[in-house]
Amino acid sequence: MPRFIIYFLLALIILLALSIRAHATVNVDYVYDGDTVKIIDGKVSYKLRITHIDAPERNQTYGKKSRRALIKLCSHANVKVRITGSDRYKRKLGSLACNETDVASYMLEHGHAWFNTKYSSNQLLAIKERSAREKKLGLWQEKKPTAPWVWRYLNKAQQKRQ
Repeated sequence: MPRFIIYFLLALIILLALSIRAHATVNVDYVYDGDTVKIIDGKVSYKLRITHIDAPERNQTYGKKSRRALIKLCSHANVKVRITGSDRYKRKLGSLACNETDVASYMLEHGHAWFNTKYSSNQLLAIKERSAREKKLGLWQEKKPTAPWVWRYLNKAQQKRQ
């Protein structure tokens, strides 16, 4: 009989913990740029790098507009995060949805980011980028926008020369 009570109490504690976790508020606390945010999940905070996309850096042409688009999408939003890993900078990697809108899909569809061919094979997202390019949306209004990975490489090389 005592064993049954112990198992019952353990099950009750686990269900209670899961229930509390399910109701924890998840918020986008800060937007670093168009593909990286600070998440507050209950009492835990972390940096999230949104997978499938590469957005312009803040100091890059179109970087501030890309960041503002993400701020507008996720401000005061119902936020869902799905973590898939972490990177060498100790950021969490994963998907982000704000008010049921997938952020990677939104950013590509509106021309606020590049599809990240190096780390993603999601062809639906690749099509969204192609469509934004054809419609000349967002950063695709420029004749030859500089991809963020090229911009980072050029700036790193320039910093070494100084």
